[in-house]
Amino acid sequence: MGELRVTSKEGRSEATPSPIVDEAAPAANAKRSTGQRRDGGPAGPRFPLAALRSLRFPRRPRIWFEILLVAASYWVYSLVRNAVPEQRTEALRNADRIWSAERYLGISVEQTVNHAVNSVTWLIVSMNYYYATLHFVVTVCVLVWLFRRHPGRYAAARLTLFATTGVALLGYYLYPLAPPRLMNGGHFIDTVLVHHTWGSMASGNFKNMSNQYAAMPSIHIGWSLWCGLTVFALTSAPWARVLALLYPTVTLVVIVSTANHFWLDALGGMACLAFGYAVSYAWYGSLPHHLPRRVPPPRGRARLAGLSAGAPVRARRATAGAAAGRR
Repeated sequence: MGELRVTSKEGRSEATPSPIVDEAAPAANAKRSTGQRRDGGPAGPRFPLAALRSLRFPRRPRIWFEILLVAASYWVYSLVRNAVPEQRTEALRNADRIWSAERYLGISVEQTVNHAVNSVTWLIVSMNYYYATLHFVVTVCVLVWLFRRHPGRYAAARLTLFATTGVALLGYYLYPLAPPRLMNGGHFIDTVLVHHTWGSMASGNFKNMSNQYAAMPSIHIGWSLWCGLTVFALTSAPWARVLALLYPTVTLVVIVSTANHFWLDALGGMACLAFGYAVSYAWYGSLPHHLPRRVPPPRGRARLAGLSAGAPVRARRATAGAAAGRR
């Protein structure tokens, strides 16, 4: 009972879907979607857990939300970075310690590089503008590229970048550090002041608007390495992969040539990026470049699409069977 049987030519009967079963299925699905138990009781604790679990799957990014999120995040980053109290005495003391450690390790070549590049005016001026602008411009360009070409990986890559920036802010607070150009007796050249270029928010007329003692870690290295690794992992064009590797390398030369960072500041930026990747991996269960390129449709939507696509086939089968029974 509950099934319609159609007799074919050969005398065999076929069972078609029962209308009673089809009517009952939506009610059962509704109960499952609302979290109601079979006995009519309230939903169990699995409903909020399922909602939380759904947040760990990549979703299709929305452009206006992402624009506002990135803009607000950069504003908060600048606000927090500049709100860290300028501990000048401690920052200069830490700079002396960093410089002594590098001299002990035999890697204290920042002063030599700074003086050598400063002797080539067009080169050092270009580096000043590079330092002031590209770390933000290139990062935004990579975010836009991910949004358009790799929406399934965008959220995980963005989380990596945000976590990297967040832990860098903690470093500015816990370890104030003066850049080489502000060291006492370091004999470094502040290339922005010497060549009158706008190349650092911590030099010239902008020095009162920015925290001058936030050199550890180097967020320029953290962001440029994030850009380079992201593009290198997700593109197959040889020229793009070469540029992806060159970008953080050139950034490292620039931050040292302009006397804005020590070599060890760059290691701090790399450590922050490693933390960012760890956070993204813990949340999504995979590194960004291992996730699907496109965002898969939700399970419910995919199931409805499958049912709607299969309905005409069942209808044709039922019609064909009924026609055979009439013969």
